Amino acid sequence: MSRVVVLGGGESGVGSAVLAKAKGFDVFLSDMGNISEKYAAMLQEWDIPFEQGKHSEELILNADEVIKSPGIPSTAPMVKKIVEGGINVISEIEFAGRYDSAKKVCITGSNGKTTTTSLIYHLLKNAGLNVGLGGNIGKSYAYQVATEHHDIYVLELSSFQLDNVYDFKADIAIITNITPDHLDRYDYKMENYVKSKFRITRNMSSDDCFIFCSDDEITIKHLDQIVMKAQKLPFTQKEEVSQGAFVQGDRMIVRYKEEECDMYLQELALGGRHNVYNSMAAAIAAKVMDIDNKAIREGLATFEAVEHRLEKVLSIRDVLYINDSKATNVDSAWYALECQTRPVVWIVGGTDKGNDYSSLIPLAQEKVKAMICMGLDNTKFHESFGGVVSEIHDVTSAEDAVKLASELAESGDVVLLSPCCASFDLFKNYEDRGRQFKEAVRRL
Repeated sequence: MSRVVVLGGGESGVGSAVLAKAKGFDVFLSDMGNISEKYAAMLQEWDIPFEQGKHSEELILNADEVIKSPGIPSTAPMVKKIVEGGINVISEIEFAGRYDSAKKVCITGSNGKTTTTSLIYHLLKNAGLNVGLGGNIGKSYAYQVATEHHDIYVLELSSFQLDNVYDFKADIAIITNITPDHLDRYDYKMENYVKSKFRITRNMSSDDCFIFCSDDEITIKHLDQIVMKAQKLPFTQKEEVSQGAFVQGDRMIVRYKEEECDMYLQELALGGRHNVYNSMAAAIAAKVMDIDNKAIREGLATFEAVEHRLEKVLSIRDVLYINDSKATNVDSAWYALECQTRPVVWIVGGTDKGNDYSSLIPLAQEKVKAMICMGLDNTKFHESFGGVVSEIHDVTSAEDAVKLASELAESGDVVLLSPCCASFDLFKNYEDRGRQFKEAVRRL
């Protein structure tokens, strides 16, 4: 019996362990941190041995294969030992893909991937298809392969999840855009990060489709360096294309093979220029999946925004509070500021990932009346925006940030949590940060 060791006891790791158990492997799971009660109970229910708070070499280095959770960097000491021992290291996505014959629509990108993934899932589900949602969102893909049956999976894939895929193949692959992010995991080399994103196109054949933003300079620059058999379908807001999607006046037009689908931009459920891109990418995928025009229009008009992504929380005394906690990089925050039409009290801060804030300065100058830095080290924000925004304050909790914002904001303003940074200095994750923000707003 082959031995599979899983590193990491979160959603991805536990899902992988369950699938390995279901397929008859000798499974062991190890986590350097603490495993939550929910996941420990799942492992016990499936009779999977595990350890937490340590990595025991004698129980790990005898593996035939190791499945590594995406949060663990390849530089972690135990991962290095595993690789030195000649043991194959793969991701949950690679492992689950071996046991799954469903069609796979896979989405990656620095920004917009959660919205685009959720939008495609919404379009396919609304059209009555048997579809699963997974990857970096919702339930673990491996767990679903072990316990459910779907004809199609819509998978959001982060660069970390793609780093250890080799034979996995998408039927439809989408890159929403590529901007500097997570460079701390890629030796601060943009090139490495871009290559990681393009792994989503591995193993694709001429029957498959690659959907991409032709307005995104980094994607286009690297497209020529990738040998790809898949059909290329661009989406753009700058020109007309014969296949793919584009904007003409106040309409979005999608062309695939002989078919055409159009829709007024004002009918899209999601506002903002960036969401036109997300809607175009989703509409092309739906067209490729043979969804009819009426269902596509209906789906794009009825979709509800993703939690923590430009989510309107409440309006109190004519001040609108917006939770954009998912904006963990500069580009996401740029979109969030760009679509604001009212004066902004901007809440930022967290763990800096090697960010360059210069692209935000013109927007901050034009729209931001005050900044609240919610992080343990806010030096970089003060240095970058000191001469640009007249008021900059420091706080160390969501409650204090919201309280202060409510004092600084006047009728007609927006309080925008769009942090530009990871959340790990003060919060468990971006969801925890967003929920604490929303709770604090409700308590005002």
